[in-house]
Amino acid sequence: MNILVTGGAGYIGSITTRLLCERGHNCIVLDTLENGHLTAVDPRAGLTIGSVGNQKLVEELLRTHAIDAVIHLAGYIEVADSKEFPEKYYANNVEAPRRMLEAMRAAGTSALVFSSTAAVYGEPGRVPILEDDPKQPINPYGASKLVFEEALDAAAASWGLRSIRLRYFNVAGAWPDGSLGEAHVPETHIIARILEALLDAEETGAAPQFSLFGTDYPTPDGTCVRDYIHVCDLALAHALALEALGADEDGGVYNLANGQGYSNREVLATAQQVTGHALRVAEVPRRPGDPAVLIADATRARERFGWQPQYPALADMIAHAWAWYHS
Repeated sequence: MNILVTGGAGYIGSITTRLLCERGHNCIVLDTLENGHLTAVDPRAGLTIGSVGNQKLVEELLRTHAIDAVIHLAGYIEVADSKEFPEKYYANNVEAPRRMLEAMRAAGTSALVFSSTAAVYGEPGRVPILEDDPKQPINPYGASKLVFEEALDAAAASWGLRSIRLRYFNVAGAWPDGSLGEAHVPETHIIARILEALLDAEETGAAPQFSLFGTDYPTPDGTCVRDYIHVCDLALAHALALEALGADEDGGVYNLANGQGYSNREVLATAQQVTGHALRVAEVPRRPGDPAVLIADATRARERFGWQPQYPALADMIAHAWAWYHS
């Protein structure tokens, strides 16, 4: 298939693009490089620097490359940032991709895999979370993703768009040999933040201080509990979803996760064990907008696509990410 991957120079996008190329697909990456990296784009994929909000550009790419389907990974993702600058998130996560949808409609490209998020659920009423559970986002990031999901429903009704929405939980890890990984500036995800501190410990021989946000949650050890998924398992799910749409199958909504939660304290302990280095932990107040527990039921994706995580262990995710930091 000929695939347009938006955000294909970013963390998840670059690894998904590599996997798609290895599965024999032809990929075109569209990325502003605001948060992506030129060197992360697979050399087998074409790269166009630009925004999904440029309707004329997107339509031209779709027509020129006879694109069969779009994987939409471009978007802002930081919870705290979304609370400070909500208008930025609605502009980038809703308005810009709506123009992309208009381009798809004009070009006759009617298949889309959308990178959504567990943040659409907000504070869940139960765990594990099912796809049909209430959607009550508690931050603008999650709300913006949910609004775009609703736009996909409208496009399905008005002109026949087929979309698969993948709501995934905390992503971690790297390509197993460490050749591709997470490179956000600044890093806000906990595993990346921990590994950056541990890298400093390795280089200096000292134990740097690490800030642990929130230790008074209603969880067994007082810290947030999250369901982590390896980035390569996430990329595989995108490929399987894309191939289902390519076979003219219907769309749908799917959770992507391992179905097991780890607390922030457990993540800290595992990272120190894997790397062999230590940190000093400073307990600081909660960040705004962080739910206490997010664990998902991903049975629907397993049954629909035959998707099976290959790297479910937290230690493997951390070990692969640690290899990335040493690459």
